[in-house]
Amino acid sequence: MESKNIHVLSFKYAFAGVVSALKQEPNLKFHFLAGVVAIIISFFLQISRSEWIVIIFLIGFVISLELTNTAIEAVVDHVIQTNHPGAKLAKDISAGAVLVAAATAATIGAIIWIT
Repeated sequence: MESKNIHVLSFKYAFAGVVSALKQEPNLKFHFLAGVVAIIISFFLQISRSEWIVIIFLIGFVISLELTNTAIEAVVDHVIQTNHPGAKLAKDISAGAVLVAAATAATIGAIIWIT
């Protein structure tokens, strides 16, 4: 029974993390909004089931990567209190990963909607 409670707490903490990030991170809010817009566009264009799978996966992927970027930035900011080239590099690369994922998602979404 104790193991079940640990799993419930894990989901509770994970959900709280998403809510906290949504409250504090403008980029995450943007990606959530973009995901909602993508869902609305996809609904009106009546995309196929396989296209829905791709769209939903891409939305989840970009949001997950943005959450990871937020976590990396928070840890780096906590550990490194001064300007440090390595800290800046880690944060820039993490943000770059989100940019690449978002651009890829937008491109694939456009291909699905246009064809």
